[in-house]
Amino acid sequence: MKSLYRSLPLLFVVVCSLSWVNVSAKSHDNFLDCLSSYHPDESSSISKVTYTETNSSYSPVLESSIRNHRFSTPNTPKPLVIVTPLNISHVQATIRCSKKHGLQIRTRSGGHDYEGLSYVSHVPFVVIDLVHFKSVEVDVENEEVWVQSGAIVGEVYYRINERSTKLTFPGAFGYTVGMGGFISGGGDGLLSRKYGLAADNVIDAQFVDASGRVLDRRSMGKDLFWAIRGGGGGSFGIVLSWKIKLVHVPSIVTVFSVGRTLEQNATQLLHRWQYVAPNLPNDVYSLVAISAWKASENETRTVLVTFSSVFQGGANELIPLMQERFPELGLVKEDFIEMTWTESVLFINGLSNETSEALLERNRSLLPPSFKSKSDFVHEPVPEIALQGLWPQLLEVDEAISAHQTFIAYGGMMDEISETETPFPHRKGTLYKIHYNIGWQEEENIRSQRYISWMRKLYSFMGPFVSKSPRAAYVNYRDLDIGRNNDDGKASYKQASVWGRKYFKNNFDRLVSVKTKIDPENFFKHEQSIPPHFH
Repeated sequence: MKSLYRSLPLLFVVVCSLSWVNVSAKSHDNFLDCLSSYHPDESSSISKVTYTETNSSYSPVLESSIRNHRFSTPNTPKPLVIVTPLNISHVQATIRCSKKHGLQIRTRSGGHDYEGLSYVSHVPFVVIDLVHFKSVEVDVENEEVWVQSGAIVGEVYYRINERSTKLTFPGAFGYTVGMGGFISGGGDGLLSRKYGLAADNVIDAQFVDASGRVLDRRSMGKDLFWAIRGGGGGSFGIVLSWKIKLVHVPSIVTVFSVGRTLEQNATQLLHRWQYVAPNLPNDVYSLVAISAWKASENETRTVLVTFSSVFQGGANELIPLMQERFPELGLVKEDFIEMTWTESVLFINGLSNETSEALLERNRSLLPPSFKSKSDFVHEPVPEIALQGLWPQLLEVDEAISAHQTFIAYGGMMDEISETETPFPHRKGTLYKIHYNIGWQEEENIRSQRYISWMRKLYSFMGPFVSKSPRAAYVNYRDLDIGRNNDDGKASYKQASVWGRKYFKNNFDRLVSVKTKIDPENFFKHEQSIPPHFH
């Protein structure tokens, strides 16, 4: 009898697992029947873009937009079905059939969610992959562009540049990210100090809600239009396209990128950069990349700090500006390179030898295959002694592992826009944003916990020197360590507030209010989705 009692927990797990499989199989079949009957005249077209695990294209389609292979293991939960819609009715049918048969939806535009939330769930789920929703319609005369969410940032840069070299949009540093996720999180980038976020320049959107209704700016109302421009993806519905106001760029921009090691006073220069960069003119984008480095096999590893800028203007303006504001960096005339705006996007991504067609390559990886990232916002310059405390931690990482930090200057227009203008609140008083990343090859996934622990230790070390109450984070650098809902996406207001205030500060309350109105049943949910009031 005792042995029977001992085996009961295991028996319970097995029974639960089998029931989950049975529920999944039934939901899966019912869902497919629902899809095929939704529009009988269109059943053939939707069937051609519906993939199940029995389909030979299922794995290639699923893996095509997995940007973090930490979530591409044999143990990673897989969707029951993937739909790559060709039109709005496909999206509506998928939403309605998922809702009818109790399946969760995850929506993927570029696949860059840092925690894999656009293609992984722990309950039976369907992925809507917007890979075919990638049109870019440029209106040069009215200086606007309609962009579908599945387009990547680089393609938008490229298509605008095809029509006009004097116009662009305030897009991302990393050009392979999907427009849907990028704008949903606010979207800072190369022109944020001059024109604000991508979300600040959105003037209309096409949105599908949990009932399958298609809404635009006028019909969705001001609160929902506010929420989708920075409130994070996957909470309110699916934004299929965005209308963005274009901005002006000069015919010539100037760039520089210079590295300094610890032996070349990198610590002192980085300390000084904190005072200089946020106060530079709005035309200057400034970032610093920090990593361990070794000049040759025979030399000792050190830390390399690389100072880079993109300036909207000629070298004849930038050279005296940098000599006046940051003479300690020791820039010389040869460091400054003039080029076009599009060339500067390639340059800042380390692709200066490539043509603009490289911007169309959605599958090019700008981060290691597997990684863990975190973020911070800094309001007071980090003391020099604290910066010195970072270096041993970077140097202890194995040489085969990529560990780096990027400091991205704010200020400029970011100081002038109210923190309640959109859900993205990291505005006035923010000197810069920090992006922490540790990355490894896919075969190293067995050691992923070691690397993630290192990242958490570094993050803990930085705690006293960054924003407080709350310690803020950037929703587009998704991080489940800072708090999460339950695995099924459900959460109380109190539970979600833990992470919600870090991303959105007091804007979190308004986001909850919007969610309660647009999706009271909490159909669109994930581990960091906004909950309605009563959940």
